[in-house]
Amino acid sequence: MKHRALQLYDYHIWANNRFFERLKELPPSVYTQEIQSVFPSIAETLVHVYMTDTIYLGVMRENSMDEVQSSIIQAQEKTKDKGIEEMETLYEELAKMYRAFFNSEEDMDKPIIAEHPTFGRLETHLSELVQHVVNHGTYHRGNLTAMIRQQGYPSVPTDYIMYLYDRQATN
Repeated sequence: MKHRALQLYDYHIWANNRFFERLKELPPSVYTQEIQSVFPSIAETLVHVYMTDTIYLGVMRENSMDEVQSSIIQAQEKTKDKGIEEMETLYEELAKMYRAFFNSEEDMDKPIIAEHPTFGRLETHLSELVQHVVNHGTYHRGNLTAMIRQQGYPSVPTDYIMYLYDRQATN
């Protein structure tokens, strides 16, 4: 049986994909339009989520702080001035890296020591870090919904229950 954290991660990917599909239906200007919100644009919000997902993959892999910092620099370079389709491809590639990592893990509840430059050391579990990645993405997909609506367009439902219904319909 699939670990619950892995199902939550599948939801995260499903919800991100729904947003990319919706954004590709809208005028291209919606993606980069500067608006008064949590982030200055939808593009910058998507970069932030990508960066955070990249960081936490390194934390889950128990990479050193130097390795995590290096992955941040690489992610910044990869995402600079990228359009919707290019960002979608980066998200897909990152999801493949997460899945490969998860496939190599035998214990999704194994203890992890995380080091944060501001908050210090945290003893947690791999499954809790996965939940954090999903919660962080959900929070910012809420921002994206508001940003799309601010520009006069309907968004797309990405609630977890919608994922469950969609999954039920495809099984």
